[in-house]
Amino acid sequence: MKKIRSYIKIITAFGIVITLGACKKQLDLKPFNYTDAADAIKTEKDVQSTLVGTYNRAGLAYVYGGDVFLMPDLMASQTVIDWAGTFQDLTQMVSQKITISNQYVNNFWLDAYRINNQANNVLANIDKVSNANKNSVEGQAKFLRGLIYFDLARLFGKAWNDGDPNTNLAVPIVLKPTTIIGSDSYPARATVAAVYAQAISDLTDAEAKATKTVNSSYFYASSYSASAILARIYLQQGQYAKAAQEATKVISSGAYSLVDSYAAEFHLPNQNPTHFDNTTEDVFAIQVTAQQGVNDLNTFYGSADYGGRGDISLKSSFLNDFEEGDDRLAVYNEDSDGSLRVDKFDNLYGNVIVIRLAELYLIRAEANFRLGTSTGATPVADINAIRTRAKLAPLATVNLAQILKERRLELAFEGGFFLHDAKRLQQNVGALKFNDDALVFPIPQTEMNANKNLVQNHGY
Repeated sequence: MKKIRSYIKIITAFGIVITLGACKKQLDLKPFNYTDAADAIKTEKDVQSTLVGTYNRAGLAYVYGGDVFLMPDLMASQTVIDWAGTFQDLTQMVSQKITISNQYVNNFWLDAYRINNQANNVLANIDKVSNANKNSVEGQAKFLRGLIYFDLARLFGKAWNDGDPNTNLAVPIVLKPTTIIGSDSYPARATVAAVYAQAISDLTDAEAKATKTVNSSYFYASSYSASAILARIYLQQGQYAKAAQEATKVISSGAYSLVDSYAAEFHLPNQNPTHFDNTTEDVFAIQVTAQQGVNDLNTFYGSADYGGRGDISLKSSFLNDFEEGDDRLAVYNEDSDGSLRVDKFDNLYGNVIVIRLAELYLIRAEANFRLGTSTGATPVADINAIRTRAKLAPLATVNLAQILKERRLELAFEGGFFLHDAKRLQQNVGALKFNDDALVFPIPQTEMNANKNLVQNHGY
């Protein structure tokens, strides 16, 4: 694979030239080994290599290699987990006292904008791609860009229902490749509404242009991947009709099906190949291999028995929420040190699931219930699809509390939902109210120093 410019170094949207290694030093704007994107991306193969690099960047630990979901859960799961970790930056999240120098926050921001920059490089050179492949390449680049903007908005901005999203600030929107430092290299933060709109625009284009071909060995974003994330966004916004519509596109496509048992959705302990295929339930998952890096969910949830640090154990009271006979209990067990663990992430090279079919059933059930509609199916039918797979008796009727309970138990420790759902539902997060400033990431101090147009979040 050719070494394109974005693999070597990128210039952040905020005016610092950064290497992709662990040491981030300010360099000359045109170092001797600098290769401009115009020189590096000349052919269709170069564009496709850049797209592969965008997926690779998205799969790193600080982003969709696990931390984008781990961090919000640590901030909001104090009632169900015990944290014994020694990483102080993660301890700050558990204690809900994040500092402006938190390196997990800083590295997430950096990698998120590197994903954005590489996607922008793909889109800026899309005319080099043949007509046969252009839509697919464009759709995938916009999927990744839309996905990362949504998560940037959720973590660095107030929740959609917390104040006015048209005035609350989120993150800068940068839609062109950053290659040199210029007057446009210091973008201000866009509003929450603007960043959501950009994510929706990108994902809508991805839905229209990405392929609908899906099989277990297809690891790229499909049209249905975009529909699924759109459903998630619309639920977060309270746009329930659109959420149900997008969820139905995925469910009714026939491209995915719930696996037979809950545990089968997750790669089991003691399996240690260098690669796993997606299951029939995975609408989009990040592939983790020995060559690529680590699954950070395994790092912190998995015990030493399964290649992890075991920093997170569960409070036994969490299991009291499950009904007797619930098959989902099969993924909660004591390890060799007697600690209660979640086994979903017990394989070092297990894929990181970004979104799976079960979530779409739950989104549609909640959206239809709130509206009193039955787009695609009735709420009770969708909830019973989840319960039947969990070996539980179907319900005759369902209410909102039951829907939300099934969502919590089905998706526990996935997706950062302990925080995101608490904000969406305006529930307390530990000792804090859902809209507390401490539940929003600070803008990293390094970015504040580099970009004169950034303003810090309240409380930092």
